[in-house]
Amino acid sequence: MNNLIAIGSDHAGFEYKQMLGQWLRDNGYEVRDFGTHSTDSVDYPDFVHPLASAITGGELERGILVCGSANGVCITANKHQGIRAAIAWQEELASLARQHNDANIICIPARFISEETARGIVSQFLNTAFEGGRHQTRVNKISC
Repeated sequence: MNNLIAIGSDHAGFEYKQMLGQWLRDNGYEVRDFGTHSTDSVDYPDFVHPLASAITGGELERGILVCGSANGVCITANKHQGIRAAIAWQEELASLARQHNDANIICIPARFISEETARGIVSQFLNTAFEGGRHQTRVNKISC
């Protein structure tokens, strides 16, 4: 996997997005920030769709989305053919999303987890490989 990572959020996830973006840069990643760029109220699809399109278009391999609950960004991202977005509020969920589902976007609920947990989730997401095998068969059946 390359070191270019997409990141995006709505207003509720803005502060965690900023923190995670800096943490990623400090750890050698190049971060492409899809916004938002403040805590002013916004509509999350305006930031999710461009990020998901960049992944399905092959510009980026993986992305991180942050909002208050992670539900809105996850639902929106999964509307894109080829996106497998997963919500994680624990590190193990991020690992399983990669191992079993080949998730290419992780969605983080900023209002429900600590910054430390968010960093752990992102670390697991970026450093866990897809197992393939029987899981590949299942992933192949996702698209309709």
